[in-house]
Amino acid sequence: MRHHVIVIHRWTDRYADYAGYVDHTVHRVSYVTTEQAARHLPVEQAAGLRLVDSTEDEKALREAVDALTEQAGPPTRIVALQETDLDLAARLRDAFGLPGPGEEELHPLRDKLLMARRLGAAGVPVPATAEAGDHDAVAAFASEHGWPVLLKPRRGTASTGITRLDTAEQLTRHTFPSDTDMLVQPWVPDDVLHVDGVFTGATLGPWRAARYLNTCWEFTTGTALGSVEIDDPELLARIGEITGAATRALLSGPSVFHLELFASSSGELTVLEIGARPGGAEVPFVWRDVHGVDLMAAAFAHQTGAPDPTPPTLPRPEAVAGWLLVPPSVPPPCRVEAVTVPEDGGAYARVVPETGTLMRGGGYEHAGARFRFSGASSAEVAAAIRRTAERTRLTSTPVDSGAPARLIVVGCGNPPYRRYALDSAAAHVETALVQPHDVDWQRPYVADRFRAADTADADDTTRAVASLLTGRPGLGAVLTWDETLLETTAEVARRLGLPHMSPRAVRGCRDKLTTRRVLTAAGVPSAGFRHVHGREEALAAAEELGLPVVVKPRALAGSIGVAVAGSAEQVAHAYEQAATAAFPGIDRLDGAIVEEYLHGPEISVDCAVSGGEIRVLNVAHKRLGFAPYFEEIGHLVKPWDDEPWADGVRAVVAAAHEALGIRTGITHTELRLTGAGPRIVEVNGRLGGDFIPLLGRLATGVDQIAAAADIALGRTPATERTRDRCAEVRFLYPAQDAVVRSLDVEGVADRPGIERAVALAAPGTVLRLPPHGIVPRLAALVAVGDTPQECATALDRAQRAVRCVVAPLDTPGPEAVSAPLIAPGPRVTPDPLAQTDHPHAPHPAPEPLGGPDTAPRP
Repeated sequence: MRHHVIVIHRWTDRYADYAGYVDHTVHRVSYVTTEQAARHLPVEQAAGLRLVDSTEDEKALREAVDALTEQAGPPTRIVALQETDLDLAARLRDAFGLPGPGEEELHPLRDKLLMARRLGAAGVPVPATAEAGDHDAVAAFASEHGWPVLLKPRRGTASTGITRLDTAEQLTRHTFPSDTDMLVQPWVPDDVLHVDGVFTGATLGPWRAARYLNTCWEFTTGTALGSVEIDDPELLARIGEITGAATRALLSGPSVFHLELFASSSGELTVLEIGARPGGAEVPFVWRDVHGVDLMAAAFAHQTGAPDPTPPTLPRPEAVAGWLLVPPSVPPPCRVEAVTVPEDGGAYARVVPETGTLMRGGGYEHAGARFRFSGASSAEVAAAIRRTAERTRLTSTPVDSGAPARLIVVGCGNPPYRRYALDSAAAHVETALVQPHDVDWQRPYVADRFRAADTADADDTTRAVASLLTGRPGLGAVLTWDETLLETTAEVARRLGLPHMSPRAVRGCRDKLTTRRVLTAAGVPSAGFRHVHGREEALAAAEELGLPVVVKPRALAGSIGVAVAGSAEQVAHAYEQAATAAFPGIDRLDGAIVEEYLHGPEISVDCAVSGGEIRVLNVAHKRLGFAPYFEEIGHLVKPWDDEPWADGVRAVVAAAHEALGIRTGITHTELRLTGAGPRIVEVNGRLGGDFIPLLGRLATGVDQIAAAADIALGRTPATERTRDRCAEVRFLYPAQDAVVRSLDVEGVADRPGIERAVALAAPGTVLRLPPHGIVPRLAALVAVGDTPQECATALDRAQRAVRCVVAPLDTPGPEAVSAPLIAPGPRVTPDPLAQTDHPHAPHPAPEPLGGPDTAPRP
């Protein structure tokens, strides 16, 4: 039988190796997880993936399961390996009628009051336990068993929600939670032990007992928590006896278990609780690393009905394992200011947060510094743990959401294209900058809030960003609008615990081949495509897809190297262009992509995405020129809600974001409005270029840069439109390849309807028209009006007022001429395809002034 296994997963570290547990090519395996936790999942092999903000959000999780059911068929197994997810997995099994632990079977293992009663009835020693419905019930319990007492949630995890009350006066002041059933037990000052292992359904399989150094409850108050395995044979024998009795009393079938018990100074053992799941903290790691047994693999097998891979005995029984968790110096939320870790502490592995990391809490995995140990004896391991604990410190400061926040921009782009963005960011929130070179035109916006770093290096950039965040109480954020720096910035945000589009989602957008594959697998309307290597494969792909086709590089920007080809000769030429095209700061990926040509007008859709909620901010109609290339010569933003394609665009854009796993950030999606409906051209995980965010603000009143900053800070962005106008940008070009001698836009912005005129090419700039140059623009004109025609009229007038002198590159002499300016579109040149000899003709390449391309890039 071919199963459909749905896995509920929440860890961001490599706790479970699902690809090793089940063959994803034989069975369909789908995942419901969070944006952060998808990082180590075998997503490429998965039948489906749905992201939620939290796996504890039952409504969102059920919707995700429904979507996976529609995509890959009804589930035949539900798997959840983390304690907090067990209840919902049980309810889902019951709802689908699936094998595996349901609510009834799980109930005595999740309700600690019922658990204590079941164990007591089986003759297993347990602490006195009673319901704690109100003050009177707790007072009565304390009068019988004495103070102090512990109040606990009946269905709690990881010591969350536990309160110690030492006196009747404290009880009087205590407020009981209104939505949580509580129990009360006496405070027991004994040592706390834990036992982890496998129950076969009849007897104990492999197991190990360990002693906590401090307690889980003390860990919630800021004390380090350690654990060292026990090597005392006499004590282990008694532990094995009580563990066997407890597992037989509560476990109805094969199961991994985690049991906790008290050990008194006189040697008495009392069971505190037991869970039908692998232990938390570093338990799964040390079992794999030190003992050679994967408890997660066993739990996965038990929940799916597969054979248990656990050996009958431990492969390395003589080894002693241990682990240590060191919390930050102040409770979360806090920012790590400095990290002190001994290099010779004895740990064989460690996971330590970076300086500058925002610590939010959320379970042992995110609790602080984590260490794993191995040795020949309990004493040896305990000494190493204590030595490491004494010398490890995460010096941290509280984060106050009410204190002034700081946004750190990584890279800044060229002032003609991005000055408005930095201006908007600095007006909204205190802004800092990380870039490779010193501050120049940005200083009025960032003052001395600057660090130089190699922004292509995630380590160097992380250190720079961290240094701008530490020492401040307010929220911090990181943002880039530079296509070449998206992956670096996403990785920095991941390391520092900051809101951002995930590195996986960024890669899915950056690599157009991955985009196509993901969208096709998810059934999102896109373009048919082939990944090709060499001319012959490109020609074969074009024949299969049907001419005309689009040929493009896998991962550049600005439509560089992208061309439409309508014949075999053009396909061959376009492949060579795509395979050799380059964009500064972006590595070329292997091969090229041949796609079906999508007929219809092209638009771009800018969205704000927060918590998975997608808000469309504006739609821009793209002006293209220099056919067969896709030079973007202008953009028009206008009201679009009443367009017949509006609902279709919203649906397709939302589906593309879902498929690519985009749940955080500002996006720029390009589509073609074909006769068959909207189809995705590409999705970009950043602000749009070419002044499009500025056009959106002028037309709708929504500030995309402010929205991007708020999302990066974890705040809700302002996305409501305050007006419905039109705004358009038109780019001006020389009539042929040329060197700019002078350019004058002075006074053009004063013309009616013109919001700004921006010179894009300084004297001496070499401009080569497509396909030989990168955005070879002279100037940008931005107009605002109530209708598209008002914008067009204003732009036409403004274009005539721009003055430019250039020296054509193909002129033998050095003379400069006053040049006509073109905006290569239907309104300026009646037939841009008339230059049929230009796109494919050999182009002279004299040594350019100032480098191969000195035009500023958007």
